[in-house]
Amino acid sequence: MHQLLVSAPACRERIWHRLTYGLLTTKAVAMSGAMAVAIAMLLQVFWVSAAHAQSSGHPNMIFILADDQGFGDVGALNPESKIPTPNIDRIAAEGMIFGDAHTSSSVCTPTRYSILTGRYHWRTRLQKGVLGGFSPPLIDREQLTIAGMLKQQGYRTGAVGKWHLGWNWPLKGGGLADDAGNFTDAYEKGWAVDYEAEIQGGPVDLGFDEFFGISASLDMPPYVYVRDRVPTEKATVEKAFHRKGPAGESFEAVDVLPTFTREAVRFIDSHANGDKPFFLYFPLNAPHTPIVPTKQWRGKSGINDYGDFTMQVDATVGEVLEALDRNKITEETLIIFTTDNGCSPAAKIGQLEAAGHDQNYIYRGHKADIYDGGHRVPFIVRWPGKVKPGSRTEHLVGQLDFFATAAEISGADVPGDAAGDSVSFLKTLLGKAGSPPRRSIVSQSIGGQFAIRDGDWKLCLCPGSGGWSQPRPGRDDMSSLPPMQLYDLGSDPGESRNLIEQHPERVAKMTAMMREAIDRGRTTPGETLDNDVDIVMVKPVRNGKRPLKK
Repeated sequence: MHQLLVSAPACRERIWHRLTYGLLTTKAVAMSGAMAVAIAMLLQVFWVSAAHAQSSGHPNMIFILADDQGFGDVGALNPESKIPTPNIDRIAAEGMIFGDAHTSSSVCTPTRYSILTGRYHWRTRLQKGVLGGFSPPLIDREQLTIAGMLKQQGYRTGAVGKWHLGWNWPLKGGGLADDAGNFTDAYEKGWAVDYEAEIQGGPVDLGFDEFFGISASLDMPPYVYVRDRVPTEKATVEKAFHRKGPAGESFEAVDVLPTFTREAVRFIDSHANGDKPFFLYFPLNAPHTPIVPTKQWRGKSGINDYGDFTMQVDATVGEVLEALDRNKITEETLIIFTTDNGCSPAAKIGQLEAAGHDQNYIYRGHKADIYDGGHRVPFIVRWPGKVKPGSRTEHLVGQLDFFATAAEISGADVPGDAAGDSVSFLKTLLGKAGSPPRRSIVSQSIGGQFAIRDGDWKLCLCPGSGGWSQPRPGRDDMSSLPPMQLYDLGSDPGESRNLIEQHPERVAKMTAMMREAIDRGRTTPGETLDNDVDIVMVKPVRNGKRPLKK
């Protein structure tokens, strides 16, 4: 009966009515009035405790991942921000800001892999760049994901949004699509896909009970929504949201963020008062290209379309918060807002800066770079009753640490071969940590170049940005630069002074740390694990001919 009472409010009301009515009328005839009232009171206490059974157990968890939104694009993190973000700021005011939080990569596919697996992406075949819209799965079906782990702990799991981790598109003539990350080939390969057949190796094969979203970035075909395993419509026409390719006739880029928002709210409404806690992974398509704010938001920032789209992202966060409030589960829900890498040059950084807006705050570089502007990101957590409102920590954390943290919260026993790079930050979150959960973390640029932290020290195992900013590999003449870069972020958070010549012993120590991280197949205690491929620690960097700017 307890299970029935918890399962749904309407069901509880019906059972309560029948039990109390029966006891206080037909059965109560044979009882004293005092006994009938006592039993009724007992039933009421039982009903109330059942109604709140979920709140006394594991919290709901929501992980919102914006796409290409910089550290400085959040008002709570950048006092001089010119783009209003009141809803993200609300999470910060009611929760904790992590000021030294990092993605595993400065581009999107690898970041997503590390979040969902608790394992560095560079242990896989993906040594640089990102997947395409027709790429095969990066996550093996046998690999435990955070969704699979939470599902084992009794959670209802859902994903809404941009997947971009590959899955198996079936072809009309048999076989599977594989664009091998070649976006040019994706056009022809896309027309050979059978859009009525079931996809394999996607979210619902990796621990998620349900999924609604798109295959990859919104500027990569195919342009169709997928629900669980099957597109919601066939790709029968050609469209181009930067890259041309197969599309559903009704699919329009401007509608994607509002559609994802409705689906996320529907998921919350559907499971808010169920008999299980829920986990919602909500990776947005925005403010990544194509930068397409809806009519309601165009011009709102007074800067450019990127500013408008970022405000629309904040509004999406607001709708999620409103759904929690409306369903009266705010107190029972842990929510995280973060982004997959720094702001992209596609945001027209020059226009933003001319308006006085520093999209990546005080940090050097942007999306794709090894510098902190590429991978230091907003990471804000609210958990009412557990996390002190308006708090902030400078403890070093990675997004891949959410796996171990969720496992500790839910009481999961993670197998020794899973989440080998994830460290729980729960004590920091609860204000009970005497020291940071980690002192070291590895980051990677789009070109595959590594950086490693040791406290405030950061070693970049390459010259230049490793990405798109100056000094840019393959474009700028870096022949006169040292082969590596060493920065003291404590005194130089903008990475302006390379100290490699002054501290050779530290360079040797941190290079050895990186070597060990690779060779052990993990960075947490436990038996050595295998990487999927051989990993080159110091990758060659193409030298260009353009003189460096002074």
